[in-house]
Amino acid sequence: MNLFTQKEQIKGIIESLLFVAEKPLSIKILHTILNIHESYLKEIIYELAEEYKRRNSGIMIIKIEDSYQMVTNPQYADWIKIFKQQTNNKLSEQALETLAIIAYKQPITKAEIEKIRGVNSDYAIKTLMEKKLIKIVGKKEVPGRPFVYGTTKEFLKLFGLSSLNELPGIIDFKEVNAA
Repeated sequence: MNLFTQKEQIKGIIESLLFVAEKPLSIKILHTILNIHESYLKEIIYELAEEYKRRNSGIMIIKIEDSYQMVTNPQYADWIKIFKQQTNNKLSEQALETLAIIAYKQPITKAEIEKIRGVNSDYAIKTLMEKKLIKIVGKKEVPGRPFVYGTTKEFLKLFGLSSLNELPGIIDFKEVNAA
C-alpha cells in the first residue's frame, strides 16, 4: 500500500470514528486506537476539516481543547430546524414505554426504569429530555444521589391532559391474562 492510499485510509477511519462518537474524541484516544503519532493525527484531522470548509460541507470538524468532534455546519441550522420539526413528532416504542413508566411511577430514577424495562434506557431518556416530555425533578436521597425524572407540562399538552390525575388507570396484567 503506498503512502497516499494509507493516509486516505487513516483519514477515512478517523472520519468514521468522529462520525459515530457521541462526544468529542481526544487525540490520546485516537492514538490508542490507531497507534499513530499524535502530531500526524492532528495533521490528518486538520486536512479533513479543511476539506469540509473548502466545499462548504454540511458538516464540520471542530476542536474542543485537545479533542475533536464532527458537528453540523451552523450555516444550515434553519434547514435542520425544519427537518427536526417535521420528523421530531414520533416517539419510538422504547421511548413511549419509558415515558409511560415515568408518567405512572414518577419521580423515578434511570435504574428503576431499567429494572422495569429490563434494558438500558439511556437513549429513550435522552430522546424524551430533548423533546421536553420529561425533566430531572431532583435527586434521590440514596448513595450516589441519582437523578429522578418526572413528566413536564409539554407531556400533559401532548396527551391532552390537564393533570396527571387524568391518566388512565393501570390494569393488573394478571387479570388481563386470566381473562
